Amino acid sequence: MKAINRNFTSDNVTPVCPPIMAAINAANTGVMGSYGADVLTDELTKVACAVFETEVAIYPVASGTAANSLALAQIAPPFGGVYCYEAAHIVTDECGAPEFFTGGAKLLGLPAADGKILPESVRSAIALANEMGVHHVQPAALSVTQATEWGTVYDPAELAALGAVAKQQGLLVHMDGARFANAAAHLNCSAAELTWKCGVDVLTLGATKNGALCAEAVVFFDAAVARNFERRRKRAGHLWSKQRYLSAQLLAYLSEDLWLHNARQANAMAGVLAQGLREIPGARVLQAVQANEVFAALPEGRVAALEQAGFRFYRWPQHPLTDAIAFRMVTSYATERADVDAFIRAAAAG
Repeated sequence: MKAINRNFTSDNVTPVCPPIMAAINAANTGVMGSYGADVLTDELTKVACAVFETEVAIYPVASGTAANSLALAQIAPPFGGVYCYEAAHIVTDECGAPEFFTGGAKLLGLPAADGKILPESVRSAIALANEMGVHHVQPAALSVTQATEWGTVYDPAELAALGAVAKQQGLLVHMDGARFANAAAHLNCSAAELTWKCGVDVLTLGATKNGALCAEAVVFFDAAVARNFERRRKRAGHLWSKQRYLSAQLLAYLSEDLWLHNARQANAMAGVLAQGLREIPGARVLQAVQANEVFAALPEGRVAALEQAGFRFYRWPQHPLTDAIAFRMVTSYATERADVDAFIRAAAAG
């Protein structure tokens, strides 16, 4: 019998999923061109164009921090402002990397009760910047996270509304898609419908949280916006000499809808977990569960019971819509029903 997975802290704790590990092993034979001059990288571009239903420029990198930071550096000048959710990952979890790689662009956080920025918030912030003139950083970009830091998902209409405001004001749009697959799986939308068709100019496409070893990509939907990005990536030290190993992962990830298959499993297990918690006295699910993160308020006795049983999860900052301390549980492609059932039993016993 397989051991129960008791670690719900993150989807980064999982092993590499078998199809991606098989792709790495398959790439680990013979010799291939270096620095991206290999057949796997060529094939990745073709597959990415098919997935996004348009011509794209895709650049593999090894971490989400690199992908986000270099993407923002491409679209925001050092004197520019990047509008984003006030608790966006680029604000709280990148150790200042976006500011470093942009050469000083300012991240301008906007409030959002459920993690989703509203168009009027962006419009008001830009109006203030324009009123301040040269004394304020120049509005340059809008960054949205899909799925958000609270596990919610922007639908195409919401993204299009934000994209319209950005375009009216001359801003480029970046999407932090660390959990892009989870959002697409929840909405049953195509990759195109959630990106360039809504006005997104550059996507950070995450794969590591969804089964890869270490593979992310920066995807541009306009060749003009991507101009010279390959040199920016090289200068930052993120061009792998043996890029075939990154490209092999992303190629397997995007082929045969593995990215969606893995995300559907993660989302489904989050839904089961949320429903189980709702049935436990004193427990409250604080946020709509639309991807693979569950935020809940739990009585301390139940928290203690879970911890004593060996389960791990994060105590999160206070939830913006309530006065409750949130506990975050994250499911993944590797989470099984038995894992979730064991978690619910331990919580109910507390």
